[in-house]
Amino acid sequence: MQQVLQDVIGVINDFFWSKLLIVMLIALGLFFTFRTKGLQVRMIGDMFRVLKESKRGSRDSISPFQAFCISMAARVGTGNITGIALAIALGGPGAVFWMWIIAIIGSASSFVESTLAQVYKVKDKDGFRGGPAYYMEIGLRKRWMGIVFAILITLSFGLVFNAVQSNTITLAFENAFGTSRLVVGLLMAAVFAVIIFGGIKRIAKMSEYIVIVLAVLYIGIALFIVIINIQQLPQVLSLIVRSAFGFEQVAGGSLGAALMHGIKRGLFSNEAGMGSAPNAAATADTSHPVKQGLIQAFGVLTDTLIICTSTAMIILLSGAYTKPGLSGIELTQAALSVHIGPWASGFLAIMVFLFAFSTLIGNYYYGETNIEFMKSKKIWVWLYRAAVIGMVIFGAVAKVQLVWDLADLFMGMMVVVNLIAIALLSRVAFAALKDYSRQKKAGHDPVFYKDSIPGLEQVECWEREAKL
Repeated sequence: MQQVLQDVIGVINDFFWSKLLIVMLIALGLFFTFRTKGLQVRMIGDMFRVLKESKRGSRDSISPFQAFCISMAARVGTGNITGIALAIALGGPGAVFWMWIIAIIGSASSFVESTLAQVYKVKDKDGFRGGPAYYMEIGLRKRWMGIVFAILITLSFGLVFNAVQSNTITLAFENAFGTSRLVVGLLMAAVFAVIIFGGIKRIAKMSEYIVIVLAVLYIGIALFIVIINIQQLPQVLSLIVRSAFGFEQVAGGSLGAALMHGIKRGLFSNEAGMGSAPNAAATADTSHPVKQGLIQAFGVLTDTLIICTSTAMIILLSGAYTKPGLSGIELTQAALSVHIGPWASGFLAIMVFLFAFSTLIGNYYYGETNIEFMKSKKIWVWLYRAAVIGMVIFGAVAKVQLVWDLADLFMGMMVVVNLIAIALLSRVAFAALKDYSRQKKAGHDPVFYKDSIPGLEQVECWEREAKL
């Protein structure tokens, strides 16, 4: 029965990822890039400045930097370590090139969806919340569409993706220390429960600390490995480009496989256009929606061009990807062991635990805010929390391929719904960017009001009276 289910899911995923989503992601990403005049390159300075200037949020809300960290907590996880290893194992070194391309194009999509999340956010007892479900209901006036998205993101991020994170953690510990996967899963679920029952403020604070420390440490290790292997770097970069276009067949890396796995695993890692990061972006207390849009666009570039590339360099400089039978976390562990010795396997297991644990936190919040969109009664949030903890335990002992296939299926459906919505609402994000640029050009710190863009009568959080 499990094999039949896996075969059916495989057929659907093949349609999504080898045809539909590649066309949609690239076409819309290029359209958004054109309409924002290459924002991901042109405004990189603004991204740094806005992130640096992120002030502490008010007592009832989350700062822009904390919102960035919540989204990065979900982005920076096993996708950066296991997902990249899977992409290289299945698609060859060329998959790395296509990950870079989808990140650069996708950062424009991330800007649009996160700016929309800010424009259409709503107030709650903790400050603000929002995301695709909210801009579908308020901006498109299609609550049914918001409900569909809310169900998909709750199933995919809150349940399936958290099973993926748990699966990777327990596999890494079993491979490094021979520990029981069930025991590790139970311990992880217990610690996770303490955090998620503490609310969004605790989630934000945990994300802020974990993401910064882990990202800096992991990038530092990768940089050290690149430096000690600097003579091989030109050869590796050349291999990535040649394999991307099918000029060199390594580890099965044909053009089609490299393209499909590069886009699939790249999207799983950076989440550009997926509709997940906007849920975090909406929580920020900021003076203009575009500021948070820029911060989230920067997050996509950071995730893929720096952190995912770190994993790719560790693997490709080791040569471990050419050995048969190695994939996922085992491949990354083997590659790191080549560079820094056998103890690297255990070290990476601990690193994966912390990376994946930060992702559990971010993923959980995405589901919670969408549960609140669908049902306001607290009992539904409590039932969701119980289900998430259950999936963490299930993922700890589940078959690896089925868990990843389910993640790809729900992610694919979610992306289609979100891309349709942001395409229909993109004019609002473009108008907000024009307003931001006009104020910047006049020498002002941009401030946004609902009447800054005609036709935003239903918007809740941008009244002039509230700002004066």
